[in-house]
Amino acid sequence: MIAPVKPTRRTSRDSGRKRTGAAERGGFRPPWRGRPRIRRKGLYRWLGNLVLIAFVAPALLILLYRVVPPPATPLMLIRAVEGRGIDKQWVPLDEISPYLQRAVIASEDAKFCTHHGFDWDAVDNAIERLQKKHRRVLGASTISMQTSKNLFLWPSRTFIRKGLEAYLTVWLEALLPKRRILELYLNEIEWGPGIYGAEAASQRYFGIGAARLSPHQAALLAAVLPNPIDWRPDRPGPWTQDRAFTIEARLGGVTLGKGTPCP
Repeated sequence: MIAPVKPTRRTSRDSGRKRTGAAERGGFRPPWRGRPRIRRKGLYRWLGNLVLIAFVAPALLILLYRVVPPPATPLMLIRAVEGRGIDKQWVPLDEISPYLQRAVIASEDAKFCTHHGFDWDAVDNAIERLQKKHRRVLGASTISMQTSKNLFLWPSRTFIRKGLEAYLTVWLEALLPKRRILELYLNEIEWGPGIYGAEAASQRYFGIGAARLSPHQAALLAAVLPNPIDWRPDRPGPWTQDRAFTIEARLGGVTLGKGTPCP
């Protein structure tokens, strides 16, 4: 007599093996096999949105700053954390002395009205001096580039920051007129420890408003821009004084237009 065969219980492991084998033979893909691909798609979508925001956000801010004065800049916040405070008073360009407008153009960016953000001759000259290992490499940053840096970036000399500065300058020149760029520059530039903009600097150093600056006072303010933390326009050293006289002599070569810095 043949003993009856005892039925075996199918375990979940055996069931999984059977389904897997069936999937391999018949092309059926279990739902859990698709999860990594779904996660990758979500990651790619998230990265794409991040890149889009990084691309569009500067343009939106620049358009906002076309009509609204910036409340603060990264540099101001960094200096405030360092304990230097923020002394800033926004004034329209019409209330800033034409002598100061001409002085910063003469000293910082003589081709401000003719370039589109970049002075390529100055860039070539800086590269050439760097290759020849000159001790003092002349800066190639235009007023537009400095404005981009002052509005959005931190104070450092790295290739990453320089690349971002160039990218932002393209947007700045595309979306703002030269008048607004110079207005932003003169109101946001650092002019001493915790001092920002022409109005605050004029009142701190000379006790007058920016509209009343004399040619020599304007030249002194422009002369300290390369190092506003260590140099003072009200107590200039010999080098700063000589630089101020040079800038003052160049004022006649800068012609302003009617209602605009560019003729």
